[in-house]
Order: sequence, then structure tokens, then C-alpha cells
Amino acid sequence: MVTLFINGLKLQIEEGSTLLEAARFLGFPIPTLCYMDGLSPYGACRLCVVEIGEGDRARLVTSCTYPVEEGLKVRTASARVLRARKIILELLLASCPQSKTIQDLASAHQITRQPFRQEHEDCILCGLCVRMCEEQMMAKAIGFRGRGEKRTIGTPFDLKSEVCRLCGGCIYVCPACSLRCTYTEPDKAICGGCANLAPPCVEKEVFDDMMCYMHPCVACEIKKD
Repeated sequence: MVTLFINGLKLQIEEGSTLLEAARFLGFPIPTLCYMDGLSPYGACRLCVVEIGEGDRARLVTSCTYPVEEGLKVRTASARVLRARKIILELLLASCPQSKTIQDLASAHQITRQPFRQEHEDCILCGLCVRMCEEQMMAKAIGFRGRGEKRTIGTPFDLKSEVCRLCGGCIYVCPACSLRCTYTEPDKAICGGCANLAPPCVEKEVFDDMMCYMHPCVACEIKKD
């Protein structure tokens, strides 16, 4: 067993577990996009970042791929973490603004406006479909091709796959395939964004960490002394 601290709480968890598994065991919410139970962690979207360490040596890591370590101190909702997640979601929303999954994640993180130019991509390279096809369907009909900005997902040489069973598993897990009506105006890019309440404990810069993890946030009144 490994002993570590998450948001100040001492926890013993089996060696080999990830920080995401440890945090969820305690009930601390960590948003994910490219992670799914039953599939190997990939760490592509970076949305599950948490802060480890203290002081000047503190850094952000992806909780879905980072293993637990003895004595490690983890913060899942510090101001630094929330800022990083917000920027990541804004970039994802710019790439695929029509995605219902991304819209809902952005809305839950109090993003009410699209600050970047919308590109309307049909893939965010999260790798869910590739892992689903290989690890659950045992087909390996699709995979990554190319590198950098030329990287895409598809069949080898864009030819019809002989091993694809048309199961639809890739479509089922794809966040870009879960569409919602969208607009080109930045103020209307996120459906229902104006109806969300921001956590005042962090957003108002009263504290550096969230003071509670109630969902949805009850928007309690917190004042500086």
C-alpha cells in the first residue's frame, strides 16, 4: 500500500494505482475527456491535470497516467489547476465547438464565451476510438497516422478495413460525434453557459483551493477578513 495526501486528506491505496483513481476513491471530482473506464489511460486531452508537490517545486501532471507515490501531496482543485483546465477547455471548444460533450464540460467550468477562433474540426485526437477498437473490439481496424498537425485517425491508406465489424463502438465513445447545434458568435458558442454558478471560493480569489466539493456549487458567501 502507498500513503499519500490528496487535498490534505491522508489516503492509503494499492501500489500501481493512478492519482485519478485515488482522487475518485475519496470522492474528489476530476473531469476527463480522453479517459474511459475499461480502456488504457492515454493522457491526450490533459483535462485531468492535478498539482503535485509544494512551493516552487509544485507542478501539473495528468492524473490518469501518473502513478501514486509514497508521501506525495496532491491538489485536485487549486487555482492553478482550475486555470489550466479552463484554458484546455477553451482550446478544445475552439477546435470542436459543435461537440455536446465539450460544451457541457466547458459550461460546468464556468466558460460562457469562446475566446479563440472556431475551427470546427471533426476530431480532437483523444484516441478513444482507437483504444476502443483495439482493446474492447479486438479489431485494430483504425489507428493514428502521421505526426504533429498532420496527425489523423483512420484505416491504413484510407482503404476499407477487412477487420471492421461495423460495431459502432468508435462512434459511441467519440466526443466529437456527440453533436449539438452551435453558433458562430462567440457569446453563443456554449449552450446553457449563462446558467452556471462559479465556485466563489476560488473564482473570487479568496482562497487558493476550493473549500468544498459540493456539486453543483451552492455559491456560498465567503468574505475576506
